[in-house]
Order: sequence, then C-alpha cells, then structure tokens
Amino acid sequence: MPARYGDSLIRALMQVGEDLKVTPYGVEALGVLRIEKGHAAGAELNGQSTAAMLGMAGMVSKKKDAIGSKLSERPEMNREDDMRLMGFRPANRSDMLNAGAHFLTPGDPEDMAHDQGWMTSVAYSPELGHSIGLGFLKRGKDRLGETVRAFDPIRGKDTLVEVCSAHHIDPDGVRLRG
Repeated sequence: MPARYGDSLIRALMQVGEDLKVTPYGVEALGVLRIEKGHAAGAELNGQSTAAMLGMAGMVSKKKDAIGSKLSERPEMNREDDMRLMGFRPANRSDMLNAGAHFLTPGDPEDMAHDQGWMTSVAYSPELGHSIGLGFLKRGKDRLGETVRAFDPIRGKDTLVEVCSAHHIDPDGVRLRG
C-alpha cells in the first residue's frame, strides 16, 4: 500500500475496531520502553545468552530439571569474567549510541584480544533525553559506574559510555506499583 494512504487506513481501522476497544501502539515505542526497563529481547536472546548473563540465574531451579540448568553448572558458564547484561549511557549525553559497537577499556588497542563485550540494543529515551543502550560486558556486575569505549569501526565511531544498570528507568518498579 502506498504510504500516502497510511493516515486514511489507520483512521478506518480505528473506526472499525472501536467496539473492540482497539488501541494503537507503535512497535518502535515498545522497543524504546523495553530498553528503558532493561528487558531482554531478540538481540539479547541470541542462543548464546544464559540466565546468569541476563541476571536471572536465581530463576533457574536447582531442585528440579529446567532447560539450561545442567549447562549453567559448567565451569565455563561460571567464570569470574563472564558476560553480564548491563545498561550504557553516553558520557557526553548528546552522543548517539550504536548497536553492534564493541566495548574496550580506554587506552586498550582495538583488537579482539581486548574486546570486553558488545552493545546489543540502543534507543533514544524521550524520558531521559539521551541515547541509552543494553549490552553484554565482561565482569559487568562489578563495573557499575566505569567508563568504557563503545567502539564501532564499521561506522567510524568511538564513544565513551558509562556502565549502569540495565534498568534505566524505575529500577525498583515504584511507578509500576504506584
């Protein structure tokens, strides 16, 4: 359908769905909201991520069989430098973040031997007024407040970012619970 008919189409759909209490929403808005709240989705659930990496290890039962429970006991899955899902915000709030950028310690060479993880998802947060991101970072749970580089050689960007909680907005759920 040509874009010029988009407005009339949505108006017709809303009118037809009025009895069903149809409510419009944008998929892009859902993406921003999930990143603001630190909810893992497709980019974070890539077939390599574990419950521990997502900060959800406590939800995997040790008393009964669960998908991933045996794998979670392997030494390689319990390393000191394991990847953790973390939040990121640009040190200079006017900088935009890029998904796919790799994390490096400032001053380290730009090679795989020094790679610390990668940015999985980014969005501009209207609530915070700047770009935010989610990503996996080695020893992430121990690095809150640290500044790392988000290096993106494909786009020619090298941005300093602050490591923060993946829950950018309302981490304690106060707004949710009133």
